[in-house]
Amino acid sequence: MKEGSSPRKRVIFLIRLHTKISKQHKLHIEAVNFYKDTISAQIESIQRYGDVKKDNESDKNRIVHAVMNIHGTKLMCSDACAEKNLIIGNNFSLSLDFKNVEDMQRTFDGLSTNGGKITMPIQDTFWNATFGMCTDKYGVNWMFNHNKPKS
Repeated sequence: MKEGSSPRKRVIFLIRLHTKISKQHKLHIEAVNFYKDTISAQIESIQRYGDVKKDNESDKNRIVHAVMNIHGTKLMCSDACAEKNLIIGNNFSLSLDFKNVEDMQRTFDGLSTNGGKITMPIQDTFWNATFGMCTDKYGVNWMFNHNKPKS
């Protein structure tokens, strides 16, 4: 490389960045409606644990995934898993949507190694996506998503 020149930057085919907040134990519809009313968000979808897991009656109304549109920006939210000890500061994740799995895997590997921690390996999901989660070496929670083509 010539002196004074900069290294080539790799292009990653990232679609967009979203924020996801989690609430310990019971987000329920009240909190979603609070955000809807307070920041004029539109609720795009709400999926409850009872919609995807039929084996736990006590969790059936807890939110596994909700999406709100806030003037063109998406805010995702969910009830945290009971075993995850949330405190203010670790109750949000940055969620990356990718155009292809290769770029997703490369970015996931970069953030989850060298002091990072894989919290959910990249895998196929029930919502027709490839998905994974990690925490980077600075304590930032990341979610990685690639929606599969509709068949």
